[in-house]
Amino acid sequence: MTEQVIEKIESMEKKREKEKHGKETIRSSVVLKIYRANKRAGEQPHYDSVEVPVQRWTTVLDALLHAKQYKDPSIGIRYSCRMASCGSCGMKINGIPRLACYTKVSELEGSTVTVEPLANFPHIRDLVTDFAQFFSHHHDVKPFVQNENADIKDKNKLSEFMQSPEDLDKFLQFSYCIKCGLCYSACPTVATDTKFPGPQALSQAYRYFIDNRDNATKDRINIVDDKHGIWRCHFAGSCSSVCPKGVDPALGIQLLRGHMLGFSKNEKKIADLQDRLRKDEEAKQ
Repeated sequence: MTEQVIEKIESMEKKREKEKHGKETIRSSVVLKIYRANKRAGEQPHYDSVEVPVQRWTTVLDALLHAKQYKDPSIGIRYSCRMASCGSCGMKINGIPRLACYTKVSELEGSTVTVEPLANFPHIRDLVTDFAQFFSHHHDVKPFVQNENADIKDKNKLSEFMQSPEDLDKFLQFSYCIKCGLCYSACPTVATDTKFPGPQALSQAYRYFIDNRDNATKDRINIVDDKHGIWRCHFAGSCSSVCPKGVDPALGIQLLRGHMLGFSKNEKKIADLQDRLRKDEEAKQ
């Protein structure tokens, strides 16, 4: 199953440039083949096919909501922002993990669009999966700046870290993660090891490791330096291929691994702290 997903992702990569520059397929309608299952209600897994009208700008999420509103209100789906910011509508679309609100029907091949729940997540109902384990792994890497000066203890003594554009560039790309779970679903290691943090958590570990406002370098390395941790990554690269925000979690994992193996020198200098109130007073003078 995982090998088939990887093959589809590789095929998607080859067609990506062609899709960008090629003509979109214009259709007046499309058939949604929707995965349905509800174990609590005793419903066995099956697929329902629903034909919905589409236009050039119709997204897969638009088509699903039309089917839910006019065809079958019992369709289970999770969504929120509709603008690829919240990551709620992640699902497999024609076998590839994608955001439904970010995928236009006209960009897909064929007259049938198959939508299924994300792999590697416990299934709840229809297209909805359980993210509890995913968020637990994210929480375990302590995704926040660890520095006693980062907390505002006295509002009368406000301060700020001095950070250069070069310092920002080291982690900015990895801060774009919206925790949609697409990389987690595409990862073959996650499919075989539930204790593996996954590409999202590991790339975020690097994001804070390289941030010069953070001074918990050794602690962060100890968290991922485990037989179920960063060393379980086989660098399949499928996580980066499906990322809708260009985070490239595979790159973050390799950069962190390079520091741990000594290939990369950790020359991070903790950012200087400046009294913001004093700075404002000096500016007024």
